[in-house]
Amino acid sequence: MNNISKFKGFTLIELMIVIVILAIIASFAIPAYGNYVKRAHIKAAQSDVVALSLVLENTYQRTLSYPVATAANTAAVKTAFTSWKPSEDVFTYAVTSTASSYSLTATKGNCTLTMTNTSSSPSSCDTY
Repeated sequence: MNNISKFKGFTLIELMIVIVILAIIASFAIPAYGNYVKRAHIKAAQSDVVALSLVLENTYQRTLSYPVATAANTAAVKTAFTSWKPSEDVFTYAVTSTASSYSLTATKGNCTLTMTNTSSSPSSCDTY
């Protein structure tokens, strides 16, 4: 009677090698993902600034003057322009407008995106 059983599976050293390889891959993937998320937030903020400028330009087309407003934070901007809603709450938005001009900003850390009535697109930054 021969009770020799053959176990099939991974050895401890093989499992350790797989764990080391996964750790190396993760050490590259996690920072890259963080940068990807930051760039996505910046693009969303640029889109929000353009949408806010369209609200102001729409008012100008109807009344031949921009709405006069000064809003220093996102809540004040949302109150002043009820038809505008930011896609994310990552950046802080501000508006300064007179009857003949406006300046829009979106700020997060050291990234400030600006757009005025004379610019065709908002400024950009790489990270915040």
